[in-house]
Amino acid sequence: MSDVLTPMMQQYHRLKREVPSDALLLFRLGDFYEMFFGDAEIGSRLLDLTLTQRQGTPMCGMPYHAAEGYIAQLLKAGRRVAICDQMETPRPGQVVRREVTQILSPGSILDSGQLEPKKNNFLASVAPVASGYGMAALDLTTGEFFSGDFLTAEVLRDALDRLCPAEVVVAQGQRIDLETSALSNGQRLGYLLVEHDAWSFSADAAEHTLRDHFKTASLEGFGLAGASGGSDARGALCAAGGLLHYLGHELRRSLGHVHSLRLWQREDVLILDAVTQRNLELVDPLRPGAGQTTLLAAVDRTVTAGGGRLLRQWLLAPLRNLAEIARRQSVVAWARTEQQERLALQERLRQVRDVERLVARLVQGSGNARDLIALRVSLEQLPALRDALASHSVPALRALGEKITPLPELVGLYTRALADDPPIVLKEGGLIRAGYNATLDELRAASVEGQEWLAALQRREQERTGIRSLKVRYNQVFGYYIEVSAANLGAVPSDYTRKQTLANAERFVTPELKEMEAKILGAQERSRQLEYELFLDLRAAAVPHLRPIQETARALHEIDVLVGWGALAQERDYVPPEVNDGGLLLFEEARHPVLEQLPASEKFVPNDVRLDIETERLVILTGPNMAGKSTYIRQVAVLALLAHCGCFVPARRAVTGLLDRIFTRVGASDDLGRGQSTFMVEMNETANILNHATSRSLVILDEIGRGTSTFDGLSIAWSVAEYLNTTLRARTLFATHYHELTELARLLPATKNYNVAVREWGEQIVFLRKIVPGGTDKSYGIQVARLAGLPAPVLKRAKEVLRELEEEQLDDIGQPRLAKAKQKKERAREVLRELDLFGRKEET
Repeated sequence: MSDVLTPMMQQYHRLKREVPSDALLLFRLGDFYEMFFGDAEIGSRLLDLTLTQRQGTPMCGMPYHAAEGYIAQLLKAGRRVAICDQMETPRPGQVVRREVTQILSPGSILDSGQLEPKKNNFLASVAPVASGYGMAALDLTTGEFFSGDFLTAEVLRDALDRLCPAEVVVAQGQRIDLETSALSNGQRLGYLLVEHDAWSFSADAAEHTLRDHFKTASLEGFGLAGASGGSDARGALCAAGGLLHYLGHELRRSLGHVHSLRLWQREDVLILDAVTQRNLELVDPLRPGAGQTTLLAAVDRTVTAGGGRLLRQWLLAPLRNLAEIARRQSVVAWARTEQQERLALQERLRQVRDVERLVARLVQGSGNARDLIALRVSLEQLPALRDALASHSVPALRALGEKITPLPELVGLYTRALADDPPIVLKEGGLIRAGYNATLDELRAASVEGQEWLAALQRREQERTGIRSLKVRYNQVFGYYIEVSAANLGAVPSDYTRKQTLANAERFVTPELKEMEAKILGAQERSRQLEYELFLDLRAAAVPHLRPIQETARALHEIDVLVGWGALAQERDYVPPEVNDGGLLLFEEARHPVLEQLPASEKFVPNDVRLDIETERLVILTGPNMAGKSTYIRQVAVLALLAHCGCFVPARRAVTGLLDRIFTRVGASDDLGRGQSTFMVEMNETANILNHATSRSLVILDEIGRGTSTFDGLSIAWSVAEYLNTTLRARTLFATHYHELTELARLLPATKNYNVAVREWGEQIVFLRKIVPGGTDKSYGIQVARLAGLPAPVLKRAKEVLRELEEEQLDDIGQPRLAKAKQKKERAREVLRELDLFGRKEET
C-alpha cells in the first residue's frame, strides 16, 4: 500500500496547492471522496463524519454518490470546496490521473437543489477607491451583472443588504480592514468574505478583464470610462473587473452567459436603508418562522421562478422615474380588467421553466438531458406568447412581446433528438430518441439482438443440461456467465469453464458465450459513448442562442410580475396611485396589504392619511399601545413604496409625489453584538435619518426617546420633531406616548395632531382602529396591562400611583406621597409588632 500511497499523496499535495488555501479539497479515491489533514478535521466536524487515520494521516470521506448533500452542507456553512476527480479508469499498480474539475463557493452555486427558486444568489465584490467604494454583483445562475459607485460605507452596506449576497470578494490584504469598518459596522457578516489577487482590482487590470470578456474596444457603452477616463465610475470598474477575474480564474467558471453589465444609478431608485427594509418586513419577517408576514409574500402572484426573483428586486429598489412607473401601471391596469386574457397569458407562462438558470447550467457544462427537455417545453410556448402580444393595445406589452424570440429550429432539433423521459445520468444511455442517428440505431439493434441471443442461450442450456434453475447473468467484474446452483453441479457439461465459486453456486463461461460477450459489450459501450457525444452536441447547440434566450426570459419575467399585480389588484380591490412630482402624499381608506390577507379575529379598518410639504408635513400621532399606531404608520410607508414600484395599492384613492428615500425608526432592542443599549440603537438610527433626510423623504418615527428618562426622552423627541419640520421639511409621521408633543401643532407650521380612537366601557377599552383628528392625553396603559394579564394587585397599585401622579401629589424629591405614606404604614406595623413581642417577653 505504501508504494502506491506515497505517489498518490504527492499528487494530493500538488493538487492542494492549486486551489485556494481555505478551500476543502474532496479527493476522489475509488467510490469515495476523501479529505486529508486539516481539511479532514474541519470536514469531520462540519459534516459529523468519523475522523480516521491511515499511516498517521488524518482522513475522512463520503460515498461519491452521496457527495452532493455533503457539499451542500459545506457551502451552507460558508466554506469553499474543490472537487478533484479521477480522469481515467484505475489500473493496478499505477496512480490514477486526477484533476481539480471545479471549485464551489456559496456565491457560485449552480445546483438548483441548493438554491431558492425565487431568490437571486449574488456574488459581490467591493473595491475601496479615493472617492468611496465600488461594488459589483453577479448572479452566476442568471447572468445578471451590476456595478456601481458608493460615496460612503453606510450607502455601500445598504446596497449589500438589498442584494443579500452569499459571498463577497475583496482584494488581497483588504479583508480585515473592510470587515472591521466599511462592511460590518460592528455586526456579524451574513456572507462569506474572501480575498483575491489585488492586482486584478486595479483600474488597468479591471479594464482589460472587462474589455476582453465583452470583446469591446472601450467600456463607454456600459457607462464606465476606463482606467484613463476619469474617476466618476472608477470604483465600479475596479469591482467589476476584480469580480470577473475571481470567477474566471480562481473559481474556473465559464462566463459565456454574462452578456452585459448594468451600472447602478442611485438617482433612479428610491433608497431604502437596511433598517427600513427590516422594519417594513419587505422580504424577510422580523421574527424568523413568523410565516407569510412579508410584503413580498403578500404581493407575489408570479407563476415563474424568474418572475419571483424580479419581484424581489423591484420591491427593494422602487423607481423614481415617472415614465417607467406609468409604463408598469399600464400593464397592471390591463391585467386587472381583462381577466380572461390575463388567465390565458398566465397559463402559458406556467409552462415556462426557469430558463435563465437552465442555460447557465448548460454554459457551465452541468446541464443534463432533462434540462434540454425543459428548455424545449419552454421554447414551445414562445410563438403563442409573441403572437398574443404582437398587436396588443397596451404599448408596454407590445414592446415586451418584441423581446420574445421563438427558436423553432432548436425546438425541432430537440424534439427529433431527445427521448421523452431521459435519465439524469449522462453515460448510461437512454438519452437519444430512436431514429435520430443511424449508427446509434445499428448499435442498439446489435445490443438488442445480443440480449435475445443470451435469452435463447439460457433456454438452450437449460434443455441441454436438464438444469431448470440455470441462469445467464452479468456483472461488471466478470461480464456474462452461466450460474449453476451447488445442487446441480454434477450435471455441468465438460465444455463449461469454471469462473467463480460461491457459497451456494458456481459460475461458468463457454467459448461461445465469451465470443458473444465481446460483441454485446462492444456494441453497448460504443452505443453509450456515441449517445453521450450526441448529447454534448445537442447541449452545445443551445449556446449560440444564449443571448436571445436570456432576453426572452427577462421579458417573460417582467410580464409575469406585472400581470400578477393585475391579478392581485382584481382580487384585493387595489387602485392605481397617481404618482407625480408634487409634494402631496394622500391615501384614502387605505389598508395594510399584508395584514388584510392574514387570518384575523377582527376585520381590518381602513384609514386615511394626508401629508403635504406645505400644509401638513408633520403628523403627531397619539393613542394607547395595541391601538394600531405602528401598523398605521408602517402601512403608509409600504403603500408609498408600492406606488413607486408601479403596483396598485389597497385604498379608495392614492396620490404620492416622488420620494427620494423612506426612513423608519420603529421599535428597538439591545444590540449585544456591538455592546449597544436600546437607547443607543435608537439614537443611531435617528441620527442616520436626521443626517440624510430631505424634503423629498418620507420619515416614519415610532416612540423616539423611550430608552432614557422621561424628561430626556421628551426633550429629544421634541427637538427631533422640530428639526424634521422646520429644517428638513420632510414629510413625517411621528407616533408617540409623549402627549406633550401635541403642543407642537400650536407652535410649528404644517403640523397636525391625530389619535387612534378608543371607546371606554367601565374599566375596559375597545380599540376602534380609526385615526381621527386631534390629540389625546390618555395612554390607557393600565387597561392594556390588564389585557396582557398582569396580576390584579399590581393593577390596583398602579392605579393608586397613577392617581397620585396625575394629581401631582409629589414630595420634595419627586416621589409620590402615597409611596411614602405606604412606607410609613409599613414601619408603624413593624414597631407595633416589636412592642407586642417585647410585652410578651416581659410577661414570661
